[in-house]
Amino acid sequence: MPVETGSKIEPAQGKLGVLVVGLGAVTTTLIAGVEAVRQGWAEPIGSVTEMGRIRLGRRTDNRNPLIKEFVPLASLDDLVFGAWDIYHANAYEAANTAGVLDKAFVDKLKPVLGEVRPMSAVFDQRFVKRLRGEHIKSGTNHIDLANQVMEDIAAFRKREGCARMAMLFAASTEAYMEAGPEHQDLARFEQALKDSSPNISPSMIYAYAALQSGMPFINGTPGLTVDMPAMIQLARERELPVAGKDFKTGQTLLKTALAPMFKARMLGLDGWYSFNVLGNRDGEVLEDPGSFESKRVSKGLVLGAILQPDLYPGLYGGLEHGVDIKFYGPAGDDKEAWDRIDIRGWLGYKMGMRIDFQCKDSILAAPVALDLVRFMDLAQRSGMSGIQEWLSFYFKSPMVASGLYPEHDLFIQGMKLKNRLRALRGEEPITHLGLEYYD
Repeated sequence: MPVETGSKIEPAQGKLGVLVVGLGAVTTTLIAGVEAVRQGWAEPIGSVTEMGRIRLGRRTDNRNPLIKEFVPLASLDDLVFGAWDIYHANAYEAANTAGVLDKAFVDKLKPVLGEVRPMSAVFDQRFVKRLRGEHIKSGTNHIDLANQVMEDIAAFRKREGCARMAMLFAASTEAYMEAGPEHQDLARFEQALKDSSPNISPSMIYAYAALQSGMPFINGTPGLTVDMPAMIQLARERELPVAGKDFKTGQTLLKTALAPMFKARMLGLDGWYSFNVLGNRDGEVLEDPGSFESKRVSKGLVLGAILQPDLYPGLYGGLEHGVDIKFYGPAGDDKEAWDRIDIRGWLGYKMGMRIDFQCKDSILAAPVALDLVRFMDLAQRSGMSGIQEWLSFYFKSPMVASGLYPEHDLFIQGMKLKNRLRALRGEEPITHLGLEYYD
């Protein structure tokens, strides 16, 4: 739904319930981080909604407010977390198992984390073959499972006194799937739920339940999930925003920053080989070829969309792009991303770049999740519905309208995000043309 410039935004009053599918490394790092920031002994580094500023007007106006002071975002104090997971461990136990945060850090938050106990999850091992669920729902069919999730949502909303809700899918990567007949419209999708179609994954059941419960839905994984005509139809009918897919954190974040540089300067690329080593649960799941294919497709689309080899065949037409992911248990959440980039410069002379990005996957993903929850809540209060392309800044494989190619350039995505915020408050977009300074 289009939103006019300077449209009325409902105030961010009351509690915002944040229900997350998957109480693993990302979710526990998110919950622990928010609580530590609330208590005043940690900094929300990496969160645009907490630390980012936005320029308004001319450069000479010196108007650069914090984003959270420019648009009415939900306060961190108003966030209430809940989760579903296929294991029984509470957030304190799950955070220690994940090993992202120091034990002393987690122990300081035990009273809060220990209270976040997961609800039983919808699980189908056909979609995540490397895991064995032990805390899972059973039902007569998929629609029964969706109804159980909706009951969980209603109970959480009532128990916590939430004024608004949002759902975030941050569970393990599901096996790759392309949209089929049952995904093309809502009527066929709902019939597929009743028939327990094998082409309906758990993430789709969560998305359906969220939208039917009046909640914005965010897909932090590369699965089909909500990126299908049936779910877009439901989101439109319920006037709810949806966004996805696959959090953009480590290696792909670098690609969407570096590839625009090469293209802007018309530097050729002969090859770009990317290798990832990670040892968390996500890495284990990606050992399955089906789940790996979901991630490979998500990661692999970026360079082609940015470099446009069809328009620049002499520079990028022969680009060899490879992506590999290896599970290595001792690495834990300390992901290491290696990139070999083979460059061609003036007169065809060869150059190269080697990158070794040593990062913590969940430390990068947690602030992304926080920003998305707050921006999606803002979108709902602003009357926005359907695909929120302005949030493509946060995703490897951004959802876009049918027939439209996604914009992957990080800098264009950032401009799109900030111009959307400016428009909401009736401010002029920033184009960087700059002619007004030379009249």
